[in-house]
Amino acid sequence: MKDGLRSGEDHSVLADERAAMGDSPPWELISLADDEGNSVSVNVLGRSPRWTAGLDAEIVVKTPFVSGRIDLALYVARLESWADALDRLDAGDDVAWMEMCSGPSIFIQLTGERDCPEVVVEDESGSMVTVRVPLVPPDDWIADHLQRLRQVMDHWVPMLAG
Repeated sequence: MKDGLRSGEDHSVLADERAAMGDSPPWELISLADDEGNSVSVNVLGRSPRWTAGLDAEIVVKTPFVSGRIDLALYVARLESWADALDRLDAGDDVAWMEMCSGPSIFIQLTGERDCPEVVVEDESGSMVTVRVPLVPPDDWIADHLQRLRQVMDHWVPMLAG
């Protein structure tokens, strides 16, 4: 099996061993930032201790005006839907990721209200707060995020029990 993982092994110990050997796991699924200090990221925190089929993650928003974070649960279907969202973005379409799910949603508008790309993070079911972050990502950001997604899927998904 991939990375020598066999059923029944303690995967958290294996992940710790790999991290100690310098093979650190991929932590950033999404990292969108610009030169103005605006950024939105989704960071994988590790396997969920409450749910063997999930990952604990967080959405982090940073701007010169407002900053915040919110917890997020990731699982295989959400990662696959992020792949679909990246494909639609590559085709020039705006996307909504995790819309209509419990928890936060992320919307990416290629031409937002300020005639530049915007990332909208909405926590309709929790805090009822919406944050709109205008930013201009680098030209290769979709390819970069497809690579980030592959790394997260390759590392974390084999550790999840379905």
